[in-house]
Amino acid sequence: MQENILVVDDEREIADLLEVYLKNEGFCVYKFYDGTHALDCLQNTEISLALLDIMLPDVDGLALLRKIREKFLFPVIMLTARVEEMDKITGLTLGADDYITKPFNPLEVVARVKTQLRRYTTYNQNVAEENSASEYDVRGLIINKNSRKCTLYGKEIALTPTEFSLLWYLCENIGKVVSSEELFEAVWGEKYLDNNNTVMAHIGRLREKLKEPSRKPKFIKTVWGVGYQIEP
Repeated sequence: MQENILVVDDEREIADLLEVYLKNEGFCVYKFYDGTHALDCLQNTEISLALLDIMLPDVDGLALLRKIREKFLFPVIMLTARVEEMDKITGLTLGADDYITKPFNPLEVVARVKTQLRRYTTYNQNVAEENSASEYDVRGLIINKNSRKCTLYGKEIALTPTEFSLLWYLCENIGKVVSSEELFEAVWGEKYLDNNNTVMAHIGRLREKLKEPSRKPKFIKTVWGVGYQIEP
């Protein structure tokens, strides 16, 4: 089945260029130069992944991301000319899966799109075989690999593929302190670079969804200077 990519960027040359490269790879592209029409598209089209510019003429890209995350879990990659670290952290905290700063090589964008789609496809595949490691129950927090569902005290929590993979890896290593470097390389499949706040931002969003108190989290604990841990 052909995958639908939503491209939203008010810089027409960039949006048009991305459309050409993505179509050459066999993707179906829905291209918009503003957020309003993109939101309309989301109501009627099944989107596989979105590329969003932060600076849009009508709806701010981060506001558009927030709207998407209210209903959808497909991967979102943010595009922006901004280089401030806080903008990146904000996007990741709101639920973005990746972040690319302009100017960029279109081939890199296509590669990132394929990476995110592979992860999302894997996330949505039901695992047929049953084994003892298909589910973890951590004091009322239950995460199931076969159903790809996570519940907290019986109430389902909507996790993006990245969030699920991050939480699952921590549960697989329950009782062990896992470094940010190990988490990043295991979940994102890329080499970890210094001053990378991607893991921190996603941990923050996970805690928010788990309604964790910031100072004394019940599940995902920070071991300062080392990493993160889920205690048995």
